[in-house]
Amino acid sequence: MKRKNSRVKWVSLTLLLVAGISYLWWFWDISRVESMETASGFQMKFRTTGDQIEIYQDQKWQPFFVKGVNLGASLPGHYPGELPIKKEDYLRWFAMIDEMGANVIRVYTIHPPEFYEALVSYNHKKEGAPLYLMQGIWSPEELLIEKKDAYLPEIREAFRHEIQDAVGAVYGDITLPEKQGKASGKYRANAGPYLIGWHTGTEWDPVMVQNTNKLHAKSVSYQGVHFRTTDKSTAFETWLTEMVDTVAQEESKHGWQHPMTFTNWVTTDPLSHPGEPIYQEDLVSVDPTHIQVASWDAGYFASYHVYPYYPDFFRHDPALQQVKNEAGEIDTYKAYLRQLKAYHKDMPIMVTEFGVPASWGTAHLGNLGRDQGGHTEKEQGEINAALMREIGEEGYAGGIVFAWQDEWFKKTWNTMRFELPEDRRSFWINVLTNESLFGLLGMYPNKDGVLNIDGDRSDWDKMQPEEKQRLDLAVPGFEEIWMAHDEGYVYLMAQLDHSFDSEKEKLYFGVDTTPGGNRHAPELGGVRLDEGLETLISLGKDEESEIRISSNYDFHTRLYGKAYGMLPVKEEEMHDDSGVFKPWKLAVGLEMEPPDSKKYYPMEEVGVGKLARGTTDSEDASYNSLAAWQVKGKVVEMRVPWMLLGFTDPSSLAVMSYQGEGKTFKTATTKGIRILPWIVDRAKAQTTSLPQESSPFRVSELPIYSWPTWEQVRYHERKKQSYSILQKTYRDMKPSILQK
Repeated sequence: MKRKNSRVKWVSLTLLLVAGISYLWWFWDISRVESMETASGFQMKFRTTGDQIEIYQDQKWQPFFVKGVNLGASLPGHYPGELPIKKEDYLRWFAMIDEMGANVIRVYTIHPPEFYEALVSYNHKKEGAPLYLMQGIWSPEELLIEKKDAYLPEIREAFRHEIQDAVGAVYGDITLPEKQGKASGKYRANAGPYLIGWHTGTEWDPVMVQNTNKLHAKSVSYQGVHFRTTDKSTAFETWLTEMVDTVAQEESKHGWQHPMTFTNWVTTDPLSHPGEPIYQEDLVSVDPTHIQVASWDAGYFASYHVYPYYPDFFRHDPALQQVKNEAGEIDTYKAYLRQLKAYHKDMPIMVTEFGVPASWGTAHLGNLGRDQGGHTEKEQGEINAALMREIGEEGYAGGIVFAWQDEWFKKTWNTMRFELPEDRRSFWINVLTNESLFGLLGMYPNKDGVLNIDGDRSDWDKMQPEEKQRLDLAVPGFEEIWMAHDEGYVYLMAQLDHSFDSEKEKLYFGVDTTPGGNRHAPELGGVRLDEGLETLISLGKDEESEIRISSNYDFHTRLYGKAYGMLPVKEEEMHDDSGVFKPWKLAVGLEMEPPDSKKYYPMEEVGVGKLARGTTDSEDASYNSLAAWQVKGKVVEMRVPWMLLGFTDPSSLAVMSYQGEGKTFKTATTKGIRILPWIVDRAKAQTTSLPQESSPFRVSELPIYSWPTWEQVRYHERKKQSYSILQKTYRDMKPSILQK
C-alpha cells in the first residue's frame, strides 16, 4: 500500500512538474526577445521617434516599416461573436502571412486564448523575424452611436473593462468568463513582447462626436499619468485621451511600454474637405495632435483607415486634383496621403486599413478605377499593391491591408435590404456584397475547383449523382442540361446538338422561381408562356452576354424609383407581364440635394448583370475570378450568383416577392428553379428551339431544380491571385528591419 501511494505521489509530482514547465515556457521563452529597459524600469521593443517607428535590435534602435494585414474573427457559416477560428487555423494562416512578407498582424478586438497561444508558439518555432501583433481594443460602438454621449458612465465603464480585458489577454494574465459575442477562457500565453502597439477604439460616428463635444464643452482637459490633452482638445478628444491613458496604465502593470494610437478614419480627420458633397462626412474632427505624451517612453502615433473611394470627396474635391502619380495620372489618394502627412508634423502616421475587394458587386466609385468592388482578384492585387507603394512613398510609418480572409457575414449598404432574412447572411456568399470579399485568402463555396467554368464537361461527369441534377427537357437544339449549386452560385451545363457559334446565334435561358414575371417578351419572338420569367440570361457576343430582370420584379428600381423617387419609373413597366427585362443594377451613390449636401448630385448606379466569358480554373493562366460562362464546341457552362436570380437567402429557399411596397421587402419560399432554354438564329431573327404553335408554352410543366435547405456550409480556403501580387510588393518595400 505504501509503494502504491509513493507511485501515485511520483506520478502526480511528474505531472505537476510538466505542467509547471509548460506554463513557465510561455513566459521564459519570450523573455529572450531582445528589448531595452528604460530608466524607469520598463521593457521596450518598439518606440516612436520623430515620424518613424523604431525597433530595438542588435542593441540599438533602428527604423521599422510596418507591412501588415488585418485579421478578422469569423469563418463562413459563423458570425464573429461565435469565435469559430481554431488554433490550427491561426497557425496555418500565420505561416501564409509570414510567407507573404507581412511583419504585423492587426486584430480589432480580443481573440480567444488560442490566438495568443498560436502567435507565441509560431514565433517560438520559426527562424528569423517574428510576426508582431497590433492589438485593437473595441469601443462600445453600438452604445456610442445609440446614446451619442461618450461620457455616460455605462459607456465609460464598459470601455475601461474592455481595456483591462484586452491588456490581460495579451499578457496572458486573465480568465474571461463566458459572455455572448465575446472571447472567453484562460489566457496564459504572454504575447506582450511580440506587441508593436495598442490600437484603441473603432471608427467614430461624427454625430456622436459632435454631440459629445456640445454636451461636455467644459470638459476639455485631462492630465493623465502617461497622456494629457492640449489646450486645443475637444470634449471627445479629452475622453479619448483618458481611454488611451487607461491603456497605458494597465500595460505598465506588466512592466512593458508599447506605442499607442487610436482608431481614426477620413470622416473624422482634422483636414477640411470643401469638395465633400455630404456635410456629415466633414462634420467634425478627432485630432491626434490634440493628445500629448506626458510620460510614455514608447511614444504615440496617428493611424487612419484610408480607402480610395470613400468619402466622395476623393472624386469631387478640386484640392485633391493637383497630384499626379508616376504614370502622369491625377491621383487623389496620393494627394490625400500627402496632405494628411503634412498635417502630422514630426509624428509617425500609419494607414491601418486600406484596400479594395475582389467582388462582383460595387458600392462606391473611386479615382483611377479604384472602386469599392467590381474587381477581379488580379485587379485587387494590383490596386492594393499600388496603394501600399504610395503609402511608403509618402513617408508613412507603414500600411496594414484590409483584410486577410473573406468574411461571408458582412453587409453592404446597397445589397443589405435585399438579403433576407438578415440573420442568415453567413450561410451563403453573396458576391454582389463587396464587403464580404476584401480578403487575400479567399473563402470559396464548395463547388469552386470542382466545377470549373471552362467549357469542359468532364468535371460534371465526375460529380456524384446527389451533387447534380439532369433536367428532363425536350427542347430542340439541346441534348442535355445539368444543374448544380453551392453556397455562392447556381451552375448550369448545356450540351447542344451542334457547336455553338456566337456570331451566328444567341443562347437564352429564362429563369422562373416564383409566380409572376414576364410571359411574353421580344426575346421570345411570338411565343407566349403560361408562367412568367423573373430573369433572363443571354449568352452570345461579349457585349451582349448578361442577365436581366423582369421590370416589375426589379427590386433596385422598386426601392430607389418607387420608394425613394430617385429613379424614373415607367408605370407600364411596373405591371405584371410587362414584357420588359431591365439591366441588373446596383446603387453606388444616392441622389443628394441641399440641405443634406452642398449641391445637387444625381443618383449613381452601375450594371452588375454582365456575364464575362472566361475560365474559373485557378490553375489556368487565363483565370478570371469574375468569369461567368464559357463554351467549347457543343458544351456551354455557366455560373450565376444567387442574388441575380432573385434569391434573398438560398439556404432557406427565400426569394424576393413581387409583394410589398415602400422601403421594405417581402420574401417568398420557392420550390426551386425552372429553366427555359432556347436558341435564336441571328440570320433568321427567330427562335429555333421553341415551338411557335404551342401557345402558351407550359413553363409550369418544366422540371424544377430543387435542393434542401442548409444550416451548415461547405467551403475551402485558397490564396487569391492578389496574394502573390501584394507579396512581391511587401517583400520589395524598404526599409524593412528583421529581428534575429
